[in-house]
Amino acid sequence: MQFNLIGPFEIVTHRNEKFAPKAPKVCQMLAVLALQPREAVSASTLIRELWGENPPRGAARTLQTHVYHARRMLDDAQVALPGRALLTTMAPGYRLDIADDEVDVRSFEGSVRKAHQELEGGAPERAADQLDRALALWRGPVLDNIPVGGVLTGHAVHLEELRLHALELRVETEMRLGRHREFLPELRALVHEYPLHEWFHGQLISALHRSGRRGEALQAYQNLYRILNRDLGLEPSPELQLLQSQILNSSPGRYPRRIRRRDEVRSGYVVTSIWAAADAG
Repeated sequence: MQFNLIGPFEIVTHRNEKFAPKAPKVCQMLAVLALQPREAVSASTLIRELWGENPPRGAARTLQTHVYHARRMLDDAQVALPGRALLTTMAPGYRLDIADDEVDVRSFEGSVRKAHQELEGGAPERAADQLDRALALWRGPVLDNIPVGGVLTGHAVHLEELRLHALELRVETEMRLGRHREFLPELRALVHEYPLHEWFHGQLISALHRSGRRGEALQAYQNLYRILNRDLGLEPSPELQLLQSQILNSSPGRYPRRIRRRDEVRSGYVVTSIWAAADAG
């Protein structure tokens, strides 16, 4: 059994059959509950998701009706094994009695967390395995087939940021493993998807140079310069300007200082900045 929220909302039954509930508000409610498995979610939170800050009169009673229909739907589709109650009432609201590994979001978060730990512990191969698992779960924008309210929107923004962090970790693992040439297509795709993400550009520039493609590396820098100047009226960061200078002045067999990630925790969030590491030679 699986509740999938990363991409179109769908439920996979214990018989490995996929189905997507048709009632939008039932989907919204189940998605909110699935994000906090085995935890009671207050009725007020569910009402805020379904109707915003100004719910209609009788919203609490209508919510109860949605819960009733959700229970029948889960039973009719035989999502769980017979005798297993999934959607239960628990003060101050309702609970979806499923495990963390039965929700793709929780599995994604767990794999990214383990990858970060493996990379910090000097095990990039194991980090790469965890990131492969995490990113394979990403089927598209979060809940892109149902309407979302304020509660789900907040979770979706968090997951998009976590995906970006996973992509950064993925690049870092590949660079530490020396797969500069092999990873070039994915780096080009990343700078296309995130044109203002200077760190991705820096990794592409460095990987091109380390692959013996010095001219393309300098062209990649000029592409970044044009994008930043055109869209923001800015120049590349001092670290990337230094990288360009080092490429221009490098001799055969010498490589510029590598632009690396640095994660800092600020107000509970991981913030990535860039810095120039020692010459890797």
